[in-house]
Amino acid sequence: MAIVGNKRAEAHIAIILANIMFGVNYSIAKGVMPNYLSPMAFTLLRVVTASALFWLISKVGSGSEKISKADYPRFIASGLFGISFNQLLFLNGLNYSTPIESSIISTLNPAMVMLIAYFVLSEHINIIKIAGLIIGASGALVLILSKGSLAIGQHHALGNFMLFLNTLFYAFYLVIVKPLMLKYKPITVMKGVFTVGLISLMPFGVYDLASTQWDIIPPMIYASIIFVLLGPTFLAYLLNGWGLRYVQASTVSIYIYSQPVIAALVAVTAGTDTLDTKKIVAATLVFTGVYLVSQRPDGWMVRLMVRIRNW
Repeated sequence: MAIVGNKRAEAHIAIILANIMFGVNYSIAKGVMPNYLSPMAFTLLRVVTASALFWLISKVGSGSEKISKADYPRFIASGLFGISFNQLLFLNGLNYSTPIESSIISTLNPAMVMLIAYFVLSEHINIIKIAGLIIGASGALVLILSKGSLAIGQHHALGNFMLFLNTLFYAFYLVIVKPLMLKYKPITVMKGVFTVGLISLMPFGVYDLASTQWDIIPPMIYASIIFVLLGPTFLAYLLNGWGLRYVQASTVSIYIYSQPVIAALVAVTAGTDTLDTKKIVAATLVFTGVYLVSQRPDGWMVRLMVRIRNW
């Protein structure tokens, strides 16, 4: 029992580290696009790098696991929702939006996971978790509504719509990939879903990536690119995937509430923003929401996992 408890604690730490990298990623990736890499080229570069690293680790590690043919449809769905649609929409949306707004929109993920459960199971949701979602979302809104960041433009609206779809697809991914994480090693799952993503994204990004002028990219931007490739793309997906073995998909999604706070702190550290009362209040609300929603798992998530497992 103590071992299980330790694994769950480690899983929470892994998910926190993943979300720190995701939170920092908004500002770092935004600085790369579109002057040095187009969103399409950046997306394909991320998936190519992560796929290669997962395949390499699987070869030099404990060996490759054999994947059951019955799980192929789930791997394909996970690759499409979690990698192809998710990555493509994220960077294209971020290119038109702002780092803080992008991170705020990502906080819709827990609500979407619960909505998936609602439509799949037609069940009500625990009132405490609903309260946690509302409180956490309120903290996110405190950030996005400050300093007039809701300026509306044609591309801005398109970017935020892409980010909304990105969040929706990532919610589907968290639910669909969970049974795979319970059955296979995280490396095996990540290798499979990123391979699906690579195959499906290749036609969309190969021209932009081949046309990139690498000789004009300054060293600091190269450093930013390397961080995005190794951190939010490779390590964060691996840590999140490992965490899914020991905690509910809804708990993984709840930690997304920390991303707006991290994104704001990065901006403050870089000197492009200031820490004020609104941001402190937002941080308090966000982590209160995380606490409430990450309490004892509800039966609806267990039943949702059973339904998805039988899909």
